[in-house]
This record gives sequence, structure tokens and C-alpha cells, in this order.
Amino acid sequence: MNLIQYFFSLEAQRKRLLTKAPEGPLKQYLSVPIINLEQPVMNSDILAVDFETTGLNAKQDNILSIGYVELAGNEIHLDSCYHQIVAAHCELEGDNVTIHNITDKEKASGRPLASVVEDLLAALAGKTMLVHYAQIEITFLEQACIKLYGMAPIFPVIDTLALAKKRHDRCSQAYAPSRLHLTNLRAEYGLPRYLAHNALNDAIATAELFMAKVQHSELKGHTKLKSLITTAFS
Repeated sequence: MNLIQYFFSLEAQRKRLLTKAPEGPLKQYLSVPIINLEQPVMNSDILAVDFETTGLNAKQDNILSIGYVELAGNEIHLDSCYHQIVAAHCELEGDNVTIHNITDKEKASGRPLASVVEDLLAALAGKTMLVHYAQIEITFLEQACIKLYGMAPIFPVIDTLALAKKRHDRCSQAYAPSRLHLTNLRAEYGLPRYLAHNALNDAIATAELFMAKVQHSELKGHTKLKSLITTAFS
């Protein structure tokens, strides 16, 4: 499937899902057309998103927190920053807490999943989702929506890990998978180290990495959005 077909496929899916969606947040999200993938990336509305989860299996594990920040007009809008812990119904393991620093007490005081997903869908409407390693955010959001609404949404996605992999693969030289870690990719562009494994911190870090890519020769502000969209998920 080429990107033009992908866009029309997304838009067709959106319209089809809209007729089936229950009243509420998902239907409101689906009522907004898919962003125009022909427009330059610098003119596009983008939402950098990150999830902290209890594991990597979206069907078995839980979302612990969601963070996001908006990019528009070739700028990161820090006044749009959002971070919320989710009141997941699970007991956290010590190793997991060491990574994301979310305790059972904090989790218990979090907001219900339905409320946090509603916020995210409202923020995502008409935008492209920007993530680092799309597998996590997409599969967990899909599973959350299936649980809450009985169906999953569709959305265009830019994956900074996938973009970096393409760039490294073009060099025809072997490289360690760790080169694709968010922290290591940021270092390639001279971006500072940051406190990882906080959903908002990671969302901002991903946004900054993407902006650095836009400022370098591999991407230009006039690059069309469609050339950056991953077709791995739909």
C-alpha cells in the first residue's frame, strides 16, 4: 500500500468507524477528519505522546501514566503539557517501580483510564501522533479503546525510532540496537540528557528529537507529512 492509498484508507476507515462508534469520546474523535498528509510537516499539528506501562503486552499489562505535548507552527508548545497517572487495577512489581517511579500509592490516587483516554482522544483529534517506538502507544491505546468503547480508533503516526532506523540502515553499516534508544539518538543531535521513564518527560524528549531532525538535512520543514507516516499500523 502506498502512502496515498494509506491516507484514503485511513479516511475511509475513519468514516466507517464513525458510523459504528458509540456516543462519547471515541465518536467525537472520529468525527474530526484525518489530518491532510500532503501538507508540510512544519505546518502540521502534531501531538507527541508517551505511555508508561506495567509491561510490553497490551493485552495483559496496564497503562500507568500518559504524557503528551503539542507541536505546531514548527514549535513545541509547552503550555499544552499534560501528565496524568492512571488508576490501574493491578499490583506493581518492584522492578517495574524502579523504572517508572510510580508507586502503588500514586497509582491509587490516579484518574480512571476512561477519563485519561478521553483527554488523549480529544487532544489527538485532527493531529498526527508522534511517538518513539510506535508498538507501545498504538497497541496499548487500541486495547484501551476496545475495553472502553468496544472498538479501536485509527490515526496517522510518526515514529522517531522508525525514522532513525531508516537513516542508519541507509548507511549499510552494522550498528547496535542501542543506537536507536531515545537517549542515544538525542545525543547524536547534541540534545541534553533527561530524566527518562516519565511519560511527559519522554513525550517532550521525543518532540525535541523530532524538531532536531526537522532542523537537519535529513528532514526539512517543507517535507510533506505523508513521507514521515508509518504504515506499520492501521
